Amino acid sequence: MRVLHFISRLITGIVFIFSGFVKGIDPLGMAYRLEDYFIAWNAEWMMPMALTLSILLSTMEFVMGVVVLFNLKPKVNAWLLLGIMGFFTVLTFFDAIYNPVPDCGCFGDAITLTNWQTFYKNVVLMVFTIILFIWRNKTKDHFGNLFSYGTALVAALLFIGLSIYCYRHLPMMDFMDWKTGNKMYVENPEPVRYYLTYKNKYTDEIREYLSPDYPYDDTIWMSQWEFVEQRVEDPNTFHGHDLQIMDFQGDDYTEVFIRNPDYQFLLVCWDLEESAQKGLQKAAQLAVQADEAGYSFIGLTSTLEPEVDSIKTALNLNFDFFQADDIALKTMVRANPGLLLMKDGIVIDKWHYNDFPSFAEFEKKFVENQ
Repeated sequence: MRVLHFISRLITGIVFIFSGFVKGIDPLGMAYRLEDYFIAWNAEWMMPMALTLSILLSTMEFVMGVVVLFNLKPKVNAWLLLGIMGFFTVLTFFDAIYNPVPDCGCFGDAITLTNWQTFYKNVVLMVFTIILFIWRNKTKDHFGNLFSYGTALVAALLFIGLSIYCYRHLPMMDFMDWKTGNKMYVENPEPVRYYLTYKNKYTDEIREYLSPDYPYDDTIWMSQWEFVEQRVEDPNTFHGHDLQIMDFQGDDYTEVFIRNPDYQFLLVCWDLEESAQKGLQKAAQLAVQADEAGYSFIGLTSTLEPEVDSIKTALNLNFDFFQADDIALKTMVRANPGLLLMKDGIVIDKWHYNDFPSFAEFEKKFVENQ
């Protein structure tokens, strides 16, 4: 039983710490996920609280993991853990049934699970939780109140500080497709293979064919066989991106900017009306010098053209804006505005608006050293 208790404590503590950490270093990403839930639950009035709840929930999870892993106040943490796991197990069960949001984000963007997979994960953790709860009175408390509660408090404060830092800059670890170093298009994609399964109506024989290598033009064969299912095999491990860059007349410029063989600046403002003005003003200064040096600098936003024109005039923004889907923009950089530097489809670097480089810094880091 002691070994089982140790294993339960080890696994539960590590899972809680990992889950809290990957969400805590990307508080804006978790806030977006909470907003999806608020919309699904018709609770839009909670939208302003999304970021605060994101930081508090990830902190609670991280600290709970620390407390369980190091066996601090076992009688108290067993009750807390049972309450937390009971609540989230029930919640994820209803998520799995009704599927209000496809991915609950329990591991942030580091690991994507379906709602059913999340529920099964919680069922397993619930088993470990019950073991810890049953064994709570037989577990010796090796630390005093000051050390135990002090450790929990320090862990919470440090973790909140880390989350705020990542919010004010960028996540210290990027799990998104648009992370630095990634090439955002497939050079020579391999063909996707489609397999079709047919069943003989008279003999129940099952056959699978690689499309289009099956007798679809044989009317006699088609009358004897019925379609069952389709299976897809995609040999490409990376499928590029789902970003579409359009001008306000509806023309597609995606490939022009993404595959630009020279340095390409992309200012991401998923909601231009909510973008930090100091970031836009920094971007305007950088855009002037970039244009003079012959580098392309554009803005991407989901905001409509009249509002874009109004803001450009008010802030004297001298670069062109193009339209893109707000969800796609939110996956590119966790800042509004945020800045990406690309070259030949590769993400060279990215910045939060608090850290936008000057043109001289850009030249020194990238142009002079190439």
